[in-house]
Amino acid sequence: MELNGDEIRRYSRHLTLPEVGLEGQKKICAASVLCIGAGGLGSPITMYLAAAGVGKLGIVDFDAVDFSNLQRQILHGTPDVGRPKTQSAQETIHRLNPGVQVVLHDTRLTSENALEVIRPYDLVVDGTDNFPTRYLTNDACVLLKKPNVYGSIFRFDGQASVFAPHLGGPCYRCLYPEPPPPGAVPSCAEGGVLGVLPGIIGLIQATEILKLILGKGTSLLNRLLLFNALDMQFRELKLRRDPQCPLCGESPTMTQLINYENFCGVPPPSAMNTMHPDEVTVHDLKKALDHPQLGIQVLDVREPDEHRIARINGVRLVPLSTLPQRFAELNPNQAYYIHCKAGGRSLKALQFLREQGFQNLKSVKGGITAWSDEIDHTVPKY
Repeated sequence: MELNGDEIRRYSRHLTLPEVGLEGQKKICAASVLCIGAGGLGSPITMYLAAAGVGKLGIVDFDAVDFSNLQRQILHGTPDVGRPKTQSAQETIHRLNPGVQVVLHDTRLTSENALEVIRPYDLVVDGTDNFPTRYLTNDACVLLKKPNVYGSIFRFDGQASVFAPHLGGPCYRCLYPEPPPPGAVPSCAEGGVLGVLPGIIGLIQATEILKLILGKGTSLLNRLLLFNALDMQFRELKLRRDPQCPLCGESPTMTQLINYENFCGVPPPSAMNTMHPDEVTVHDLKKALDHPQLGIQVLDVREPDEHRIARINGVRLVPLSTLPQRFAELNPNQAYYIHCKAGGRSLKALQFLREQGFQNLKSVKGGITAWSDEIDHTVPKY
C-alpha cells in the first residue's frame, strides 16, 4: 500500500522517526487489531491505535453506556448514555481518523464464537474486566497463535504484559494457572478505580501493539509490568513459560475452548436473573422494613464510604471487612436480611455468618442498586 498526501501529513511525526518511517507506517496501516472491550482500557487503546493509523480495528462489546462509565471510559460522552458502547466507540474513532476500518462485534465473547471472531485479526488486546473472558481470550489466542496484549486495573493498581507462546513467551495460564475463588476479587463497581488508571495501562498496551506491528524495541513478552498510581511506581516481574501449563506447556492437554463460567466458578450470564435459594427481593426487604412485627433485622455490609453515598433508613451498617471481628455483636437466633451494593458481598457475608452458627439468613438480590431502581429512586446509584 502507498500513503496519499493526506496520510503523509497525518502521520508525519511517525514518518520522521527512524524506527517507524514510511515502511513502518505502511505496516501500521496494514495491520488489524481486535480489542476485547470498549470500556476503561478499550477507550485509550482504540483511540490511540486509530490515531496511529491501524488499518482495521475490531471491537467486541455487548454493553450499553452507563453514567458510571463516564469517569474513565473516554470513548463515550454524556449524550451516549444508554447507547451500545460499540456504536459510540465507532463514532469516536471515525472522528479521530475516518480512514480506519472499524468492525463491530456487538456480542458477548463466548467459547462458541471466540475462534471465529479472533481468527481474522493479526493481534488481540485484552480490555476485559472479568476472569472468564480473560481466560477465554488467552486460550483462543494461544490456539490461534495470536499475540495477546494483556492489561488489568483495580483501584490504584494496574498490570500489563504480552502473552504469546508462539513467540517464545508464556500465556496467561502460566502466570495464573487457576482463577481466584468467586468473590475473592471485588469488581471495579465494588472496589472502585481511579479514573486515569485505565488510561495509563491502556496506553502501555497500545504501545506494545505498535511495537509488535513494527517489530521494533523490547516488548513485555516474558515480563509483567506492575504500576501503582498512589506511589507513582513501576515494578517489573520476570515471567517464564510453565512447562506444566495445560495449554502451552511441553505436553498440552487443552486442545479446545471450555466452559469458562464453570472454570471460574461464576454463574453464566443466563443465570443472572434467576433467584438463588438464599436470596430475597428488594420488595421482600421493603416488607421487612415496613412491618417490624415480622422480626427481621436488616444488615448493610458495604463499606462506610459507600454508606455515606447512599443508604436505606433503618438499616444497620456492619461492613463485610469488619464482620469477622464484629459478628459476636449479632444474635445467631435473629432473622437477618443482608444487603450490599449489588448482591455479591451480601452472599459472602451470609456464608460467613452461617459458618458461625447463624441460620435464618437471606441475601437481598441486587442490593441497594435494585432498591434504587425498584423501590426508592431518590437513593443515589453509584
